[in-house]
Amino acid sequence: MKIYRRLIIPFLVTLLLVIAKIYYKGESESWEGFWSYLPHLNTILIISGFTWCLLVFTGILKRIFLKQYDISKEDNLRARKVYTQLNILQKITNFVIIVLGIGLILISFEPIRKIGVGVFASAGVAGIIIGFSAQKAIGALIAGIQIAFAQPFRLDDAVVVEGEWGWIEEINLTYVVVRIWDQRRLVLPTTYFLEKPFQNWTRSSADIIGSVFLYTDYTVPFDALREELDRILEKTNLWDKKVKVLQVTNASERTVESRILVSARNSPTAWDLRVLVREKMIEFLQKNYPDALPKTRVVLDRNETEK
Repeated sequence: MKIYRRLIIPFLVTLLLVIAKIYYKGESESWEGFWSYLPHLNTILIISGFTWCLLVFTGILKRIFLKQYDISKEDNLRARKVYTQLNILQKITNFVIIVLGIGLILISFEPIRKIGVGVFASAGVAGIIIGFSAQKAIGALIAGIQIAFAQPFRLDDAVVVEGEWGWIEEINLTYVVVRIWDQRRLVLPTTYFLEKPFQNWTRSSADIIGSVFLYTDYTVPFDALREELDRILEKTNLWDKKVKVLQVTNASERTVESRILVSARNSPTAWDLRVLVREKMIEFLQKNYPDALPKTRVVLDRNETEK
């Protein structure tokens, strides 16, 4: 109700101003003197009131439409897509409404009517001037519009940018805010995401595969490791029961590299699952196969020692 009050009150005030201007302007000389004393004041208030009403109305429309989508649920890919598009489109619409309101106010003043007309009619000249003086700003604005429709990322997507891992928190016309895992905020221009590569872990779905690497001695029993991995995953609800793999991926002169792949429903859960699996597997090796931990061997030749 508070949202609608923000629209109803300024709309009623603006409507009263319109009625007062129409009625008293034509019927009362005293009001004519008042308008001549404060030229165009009522017109400015009316334009400002309608502009404010339109800005509030766009916000109400966005809220009503977004009520159909729940971004808090786990499978929120569709909701995040709609949220991203509507947030940017609302910012573009508000920008256009404000420019039009300023132009109408300027037109209402006779001495500077040409300036007001210029806001609408001289788009070509203004575009050339702005293009030379504010290339980066215009480029960021256009990049924001591209992101709204192409959507290389959406709100709440898990991304890796500039070596930092976090989530998309805000998408504005000229900049994007990334909430890093330790609650810091990384603010980047929108052009960055069109010019440089970045990782999007939730581009097509929220579920993700995490990896854990173990480095052990050659004597480690791999079947026992796989059985222990099964026991760990069955006891936790972090695993989504889709991917579970343990493979030997490399062997050096000192250690054997084993890679564990496990899947989770989203990136934060995958992180917690990787930490759990790594910890439990190391504890298993320490308790049951301590000889299988990495070691350095020294072989002494008996003949050499006898000499």
